[in-house]
Amino acid sequence: QVQLVESGGGLVQPGGSLRLSCAASGSIFSIYAMGWYRQAPGKERELVAGIIGGGSTKYPDSVKGRFTISRDNAKNTVYLQMSSLKPEDTAAYYCNIKAIVGGGQHNDYWGQGTQVTVSS
Repeated sequence: QVQLVESGGGLVQPGGSLRLSCAASGSIFSIYAMGWYRQAPGKERELVAGIIGGGSTKYPDSVKGRFTISRDNAKNTVYLQMSSLKPEDTAAYYCNIKAIVGGGQHNDYWGQGTQVTVSS
């Protein structure tokens, strides 16, 4: 069983910063990709940051230069540092990991979601 626990969401004013964390625990052999997605009401879930095993990262243009994803392999934890936040960044944010678990099975796991609201 693999669990992801997210933390760090909240209410922030435009231009402010927040840092999200997502810790994975359970029977994980290795994690080969981690990412953050967001979903605003009435919209599809979208990738906002991804990082693979070698450390390569990717971001959509909408957050490039404002969001930074990082990971602590020893803690199986992924972070999302968000700065210069805009009202349009308001959404529920979900972490995702792609991992190899017991038996060599490749699985996708999701966090429970944490709300980020950018408003004055």
